[in-house]
Order: sequence, then structure tokens, then C-alpha cells
Amino acid sequence: MCKAIHLPLSDYAELKALCDEAGVGFMSTPFDLVSVDCLVPLAMDYWKIPSGEITNLPYLLKIGRLGGRVIMSTGMATLDEVEAAVRVLESAGTPRGNIWLLHCTTQYPAPLQSVNLRAMDALASLGCAGVGYSDHTEGIEVALAAAARGAVIIEKHFTLSRSLPGPDHKASLEPDELARLVASVRKVEAALGGGVKEVADAERPNIEVARKSIVAARAIAEGELFSEDNITVKRPGNGISPMRWFDVLGSRAPRSFEADELINL
Repeated sequence: MCKAIHLPLSDYAELKALCDEAGVGFMSTPFDLVSVDCLVPLAMDYWKIPSGEITNLPYLLKIGRLGGRVIMSTGMATLDEVEAAVRVLESAGTPRGNIWLLHCTTQYPAPLQSVNLRAMDALASLGCAGVGYSDHTEGIEVALAAAARGAVIIEKHFTLSRSLPGPDHKASLEPDELARLVASVRKVEAALGGGVKEVADAERPNIEVARKSIVAARAIAEGELFSEDNITVKRPGNGISPMRWFDVLGSRAPRSFEADELINL
């Protein structure tokens, strides 16, 4: 099968040129030292380290010495093994700020029970540039969940048809599904926000409508003491906030109030 799907080196240069023309980043994963040398002239923006090479010290050193940006999949690895690989890359000349780690389950397709998206948090503790997710599950749901958990890279296998021969196609997306995944990830990204709990511009006009104010429960005479018998809380929220309830209680009415009129001091 490998011979059947093998591409000559000249095809890689042609693919790179097509990607450049289309404005698509070109990247190819080397699986041995010779392949690394073959890909160097193509000046890729990122080097992709597959899960199977995460314990390959000579390979990691060679990639690390290039000093480029690295995306490393972490399937079949413990956190200690991932950290050891990061240290090798770092010692060879690639800083952690140039390394992105992809959580991954190396099975095609991967059972949902094996995904463990929360492991992304553990990878984040290693202080690299960012954490992503390499998805081998069927469908797009898990990839979207990873994006919602903060994945900055989503890797998903792509095929023209899942009926094609080979181990990857069953866990791959067809063209319409890939388009839906990309569009959905962009929506998730837009919804994530900056993490600060604050009033969103979109909801600000609703504050006055949804919140309440302190109002007169009945007619109140000037000089009368405000009490739980003559004040209450009702919409709209453009008056004194009910959070100041005890500031109002016991105060004297500065003027007369009609029932349901906003109280002021």
C-alpha cells in the first residue's frame, strides 16, 4: 500500500507551489531523517512531528536544530514522555514558544471513550506556545468540543471519499463535512471571548428591561419612613438598585410618591 500511495519528491515542490498560489499553508510530516532533509528546501512554515516519532531522539534532535515552528502530536504518550520530547527539541535549539502540542488518540477511528479531551489541560501545563487537538474520531463533534476547550489548532484527516482503500479514510472528513467543520470552529472561536466576566455590548440594552428598581408599594407621604410595608421591587431597572435595599429602609421620603413610582433619596 505504501508504494501505491507514494509521491515522488518532485510532486512535493509542485504541491507547495499550488498551496502558495491558493494561499494555503503547505506542510508535510517527515517520518525519518532522510525525509526531513528532503523537506528543508520547501521552507515550510511548520514542522509536523507525528505521534510515533515522539520517542525518536535522533529525529527530535534533527527537527529541533532547525529552530523552526513545530507542531507535535502526542498520541500514545504520557505527559512525562511529551515533556521529555519538548526538552529534546528545546535543547537542540527550538524554544517552547515555537512548539504547539496536539492531544491525540492514535486509533482510526478513535472511540469516544478514549478521547480524554481534558488531557489538553495537562499539555498546557508544559508552557509551550499552545495546545491543539488531532482528531481521529468520526464526525466533527469532538473537534468542536476541543475548539470550545481552547484548542488553537485542529487537525482532521481529509478524504474525497471514505470508501477509498486505506486505514485513514474511515476517520476522515469528506469535502462538505470539512467545510462544515471549519465554519463551525469559526463560530466557536467567536463565542469563546476573552474570559473576563463583564457586560457584553449586545446585552447592555436589556439591563434596564430585565433588572428591577425600588418602587413605592403604595402611595407614600412626604416625610414618611420607608419600610417593607410601603416599598417593593419592580421593573424597570432604571432606578435605585434593590442591592441598596437597606440604604433605603428607614430613610424619610424626600417627597410624596405615587404607587409604583421609582423611589429616589
